[in-house]
Amino acid sequence: MRDLQSKSLSEVNASIDATSRRGWRKLVAFLGPAYLVSVGYMDPGNWATDIAGGSQFGYTLIWVLLMSNMMALLLQSLSARLGVVRQLDLAQASRRAYNPGVNFILWLLAEIAIAACDLAEVLGMAIGLKLLFGLPLIWGVSITVLDTLLLLVLQNYGMRKIEAFIITLVVIIGMSFLVEMIFAKPAMGELALGFIPTLPNDQALYIAIGIIGATVMPHNLYLHSSLVQTRRIDTSERGIWSAIKYNLIDSAIALNAAFFVNAAILVLAASTFYKAGLFEVSNIEDAYKFLEPLLGTQWAPLLFGVALVAAGQSSTITGTLAGQIVMEGYLNLRIAAWLRRLITRLIAIIPAYIVIVVYGESQTGALLVFSQVVLSLQLGFAVIPLIHFTSDRQTMGVFANKLWVKIVAWTIATVIIALNVKLVYNEVAAWISNAGDSAWVVWITAVPLCLAAGMLLIYITVRPVIEKRITEKQTPMPHGTAAPLPDLAKPVYQKIAVCIDFSPIDSVAIQNAVAQGGREASYLLIHVNESAGAMVYGSDIEDRESSEDKASLEEYLRQLTERGYKAEIKVGFGNPRRRIPEMVNEFDADLLVMGAHGHRFFKDLVFGTTLNTVRHRVKVPILIVRNG
Repeated sequence: MRDLQSKSLSEVNASIDATSRRGWRKLVAFLGPAYLVSVGYMDPGNWATDIAGGSQFGYTLIWVLLMSNMMALLLQSLSARLGVVRQLDLAQASRRAYNPGVNFILWLLAEIAIAACDLAEVLGMAIGLKLLFGLPLIWGVSITVLDTLLLLVLQNYGMRKIEAFIITLVVIIGMSFLVEMIFAKPAMGELALGFIPTLPNDQALYIAIGIIGATVMPHNLYLHSSLVQTRRIDTSERGIWSAIKYNLIDSAIALNAAFFVNAAILVLAASTFYKAGLFEVSNIEDAYKFLEPLLGTQWAPLLFGVALVAAGQSSTITGTLAGQIVMEGYLNLRIAAWLRRLITRLIAIIPAYIVIVVYGESQTGALLVFSQVVLSLQLGFAVIPLIHFTSDRQTMGVFANKLWVKIVAWTIATVIIALNVKLVYNEVAAWISNAGDSAWVVWITAVPLCLAAGMLLIYITVRPVIEKRITEKQTPMPHGTAAPLPDLAKPVYQKIAVCIDFSPIDSVAIQNAVAQGGREASYLLIHVNESAGAMVYGSDIEDRESSEDKASLEEYLRQLTERGYKAEIKVGFGNPRRRIPEMVNEFDADLLVMGAHGHRFFKDLVFGTTLNTVRHRVKVPILIVRNG
C-alpha cells in the first residue's frame, strides 16, 4: 500500500536488486540502508557517554546500552516500515499531518538535534587529530570544515564506493576495539551483573539519558525512512511484507554491530579507568592518555585514536543526508547540498569554538555528553509522530502496527519522555537554586521554553487520538505539478530535448520547443530527481518523489500526444549538471530547451546553478527561455 495519492497495492516494475533474486541474494539486495544509519551510533558522542558511564559506574550502565539498542531496533524498524509502505520519509509524513506552524517547530528541533550530532563529530574528529598528530584542538575544529564536502566527492563515484568507504571505517572501528578488549581483559562476572537495571544516582541518570540519546538518535529515524525507499520492490501485499522483513534483518545486523562497538567502549572504560580508581575520566583525551600505562602497550592509544577519526568521518555522512531530508521534508525547500552541509557544520563549530576559547579544552568532554543529552531531549518529537503514522490503519492498511508493537513502542516513548522530564526538572531546579537573586532570569526564559515544549509534545500526542486519525493534506514535492499547455506552433528541428522542473516555466519551455519543431519533430521531456536518496542511490531509488515525477511527465506526454506531437519522457537521477547532458546526448538531440529562473548570485549559491555547466557539456544549440 502506497501513499493516498498512489494506487493501493499496485504492481510496478521492480529492480533486479530487489525482486528478481532469491535466498541470500535477495537479502544482500536489501542490505545497505541500516549500515548508513548505524554509523551514527558509533560517532564520538557515543564514545563520550560510554567512557563517562564506564569510568564512573563501572559495568553498572551496560544494561542501558542494551535497552537503548533494543529501543533503536524497534523504532528503526517502524521508520523503515513507514518508508516502505507509504513511500514517505518521517518529515514528509509530518508535513502532511500537521499545520505549517507545528511543522516549522518540529523542523527546528530536528535541526538542533542534527547540529548537536555534528558538534560531536567536530569535537571527536578534532580530538582524534590532536591525539594522533599533536594538532591543537582549535586547529582541528577548523580543519573539520573541509570534510563537509566528503560526501559530495564520494557521490561522484557511485553508491558502491560510498558503502565500501563506510564499511571500511566501521571495520576499522570494530577491529580496533576488539583488540582493545583483548588488552583490557574485563571481569566477566561483574560484566554480567551490569545487565541488571539500576541507577545509583542523578549523575547516572544524566549519563543514561545521554546514552539513550546517543543510541536512539532522532535524526536517524528521518534518515532510515528515506533510505529504504532506494530499493525497488514488488508493491503487492506479499512484496511489501517481504521488504519489511528484509529491512528488519538489515537493521538487526547493523544495529547489533553498533551495540558491540558501544559496549566495547564502556567495558574498556570500566575495566581500566574504573578499576584503577580513575572515576572522573569523561574526556576522550584523558582516556587516550591513560590507556597505555594501564594496559601496558603503546598500541592501545594508537588504535583508540585511529578508531576515533574513523568514527568522526563515518558519521559525517549520516548528518549530511539527514539534514537534507529533514529540510526538504518539513519545509519543502531544497538547497545546494554543499551549502546545506556547510551551514550544519558552521552551527556545530561555533559552540565548539566558544567552549574551547572561554572554558578551555578540558571542558570538551562535558560538551560531548551534553550534545547527546540534547539528542535525547528531541527524541519524543520524532518518536511520537512515527508511532502514530505507522499505527494508522487509514494510511498503512494491513501494514499498520499490531497491538503488541503499539504497546512496546508506546512504552519506549513513555520511558524516554519520563526520563527526559525528570532530567529537565532536575536541571531547571538546580539553575533556579544556584541563581539566587537572579533566579527570575530562569523563570522568564528556561521555564516558558520548557512549558512550550511540553505543550507541543502533548499536542502531537493527543491530536490523532482526538481526531481519530491524522487528517491528510495533499502537499507538493519540492517542485510543483504538471500545468496545462497553451496552443503550440510549427517545426524547425527534428529531435528536441526539453528540461522539465514542474514549475510555471514548463509551459514556456514546451511552447518554444514545439514552435521550433512542430509535429514533424520528436521530443524528449527530461527531468532529474536530485533528492538526497537519488544523489546517493541513483536509479536504484523508487521513492514518492520519483513516482510523482514520472506521473507529472506522463501528464505532459498525454497533452502533447493528444495534440498530435511525437514525444517520450525520461527521468534521471543524481546531479542534474551531469545527467542532463548525458540524456541529451543519448537522445541524439539537435536542440535543447531549458528554462531560466532569473536567479542572481546569492540564489545561485543557495539553490545551485545548472545552465552554465550544461551548456559546456552538450554540442547542440540551447534555447534558454524565461517566464515573462
